[in-house]
Amino acid sequence: MSSKDWLEKDFYAVLGVNKSASTDEIKKAYRKLARDLHPDRNPGNKEAEEKFKAASEAYDVLADDKKRKEYDEMRSLFGSGAFRRGARPGGGAGGAQFDPSDLFGGFSGAAGTGAGADRRFGGTGFSDIFSSIFSGGGGPAGPGAARRGPQRGRDVETEVTLDFVQAVRGTTLPLTLRTPGACDTCHGSGAKPGTIPRSCPKCHGSGMISSNQGSFSFSEPCRDCQGSGSIVDEKCPECRGSGGVTKSRTINVRFPAGVADGQRIRLSGRGEPGDRGGTAGDLYVQVKVRPDELFGRSGDDLTLAVPITVAEAVLGTDLRVPTLDGPVTLRVPPGTPSGRKLRARGKGVVRKEGQAGDLIVTVDVQIPAVVSDEARDALEKFAKLTPPVGRERLDARMRRAG
Repeated sequence: MSSKDWLEKDFYAVLGVNKSASTDEIKKAYRKLARDLHPDRNPGNKEAEEKFKAASEAYDVLADDKKRKEYDEMRSLFGSGAFRRGARPGGGAGGAQFDPSDLFGGFSGAAGTGAGADRRFGGTGFSDIFSSIFSGGGGPAGPGAARRGPQRGRDVETEVTLDFVQAVRGTTLPLTLRTPGACDTCHGSGAKPGTIPRSCPKCHGSGMISSNQGSFSFSEPCRDCQGSGSIVDEKCPECRGSGGVTKSRTINVRFPAGVADGQRIRLSGRGEPGDRGGTAGDLYVQVKVRPDELFGRSGDDLTLAVPITVAEAVLGTDLRVPTLDGPVTLRVPPGTPSGRKLRARGKGVVRKEGQAGDLIVTVDVQIPAVVSDEARDALEKFAKLTPPVGRERLDARMRRAG
């Protein structure tokens, strides 16, 4: 893709959001697209793969406040016709319409397979190019003024679903990712094994060429080396000179005890590798937890609803209930109403600090829909011997009204 095409691409349209969208809206739109278009869900689907790459490229720019501001400003300037041949710095008419290819010399940025919009323009990011446009009218910038240094790799995000017990107790799972990485054949140099890249003779290894256009001094990526500062004469047969390939890698991820549904775990340095010796990005794992058929969770406490009979509620009983560590016995006091909560201490989520939540048991008095004749006789005797409970104020109000 040429730099002109990349500059004119509407990242907002790629993600399906408005230009005024918030960072959260942009993130939500990207996550939905990433889930739907991920190569693992669409094996062999080239169209989905290209859309996935486009969405990742758009998110890389729009999720970064600084890049997004520069992107909006640059598109606004180009779209408004602010750059015209012969135009004065303060505005004014004249000249033919400026073409972005005049600024970038028709340069084609190597997309490669690495991550990050900064790899466009041969490794020059928005801020480098934007600042180079106005490098001043006093003369060309220095040979290496706009050369990009080491660049941090992009962050990677994925999603993992855990069982309820795995989330409560903690677990370690292997996680397989398909992400860009350094080519194993050339180790990221892009050169055929046994050869090495040479310094570009045109830009002297700086990656940038400076030139004057009217009142402005422009720095543009070198066309010969595509802004990298080096030339590969014999390209690596595996990556075809890009230095990177998309490959599968498996890492073991430790999920701590008590990880919650919706929690985002950050693994430093486990994202995409950096460029030009830059540090690797981070891996973010979005956790989803399958609900359990018996237990619920409230913070570090586990919850459990247990049915009891009317007789157990009235007379009291020793109630045997399950926990994740095996059954325990709780005492139900006589006269326990439906909805009362009982507590089994230390039977909840155990944190690595040694602190543990509780198991909160809610008793639910069950009323049988059908009873035997003997049970009915017993209940009628019980009703005659037991006055209504809790109706005193109601009876008093009705006596006053009568």
